[in-house]
Amino acid sequence: MRRTVAPQLPLALRYPPDQRFDTFVGAPPAAIAQLRALAMNDGSDWLYLAGPTGAGKTHLALALCAAAEVSGRSAAYVPLKAASGRLGDALDALEGRAVLALDGLDAIAGQREDEVALFDFHNRARAAGVALLYTATLAPDALPLVLPDLRSRLSQCARIVLSPLDDGGRREVLRERAQRRGLVLEEAALDWLLRRVGRDLAGLAALLDELDRASLAAQRRITVPFLRQALGQRGND
Repeated sequence: MRRTVAPQLPLALRYPPDQRFDTFVGAPPAAIAQLRALAMNDGSDWLYLAGPTGAGKTHLALALCAAAEVSGRSAAYVPLKAASGRLGDALDALEGRAVLALDGLDAIAGQREDEVALFDFHNRARAAGVALLYTATLAPDALPLVLPDLRSRLSQCARIVLSPLDDGGRREVLRERAQRRGLVLEEAALDWLLRRVGRDLAGLAALLDELDRASLAAQRRITVPFLRQALGQRGND
């Protein structure tokens, strides 16, 4: 039986343009250089990226895959929450990839079958020379893992720790992403937004997408009165 191969999605659809190394704000010193080296699969240490929700772990995981593919290396981003309970099958489908980002170890911690599958895959990937990035909210010794050998393997990865953005960083993210969309955000509008939205980077990006669509539909600039109207209507849905 002939196998049908799905067409490859363009890079920008698989890895959003906003989520690249050069658009990340607030990375620890040398962290981006470590991630770029891993994307090139040049024998660099595997990386373990830790930080609270909203600190930018997914952004950097996607940026790693995008950088790898731009350099001609096959890559895959795996949100582990979506693969929880069937991680073995999901990992088996990744054979042959040169660079992998496994995002959100918290989702499979405590599930013995998934942990065994990940431990086995970790060993196979190491032997095959795959470049691997893990992300989690906690360090390996703080994750509620049931498999000591998996904790040991994860602890051997070089570690990068992210912190939540301060207000200046959040302002820079919003301004930069607005500019990429061709939007003009007045300083007063930025102040208004930053007082009312959370620190989660994904949430900020999603909110900006929503405002982009709303301003385009209304043919209005993003001002404080427009924000009050647009976000007020969302709260009443």
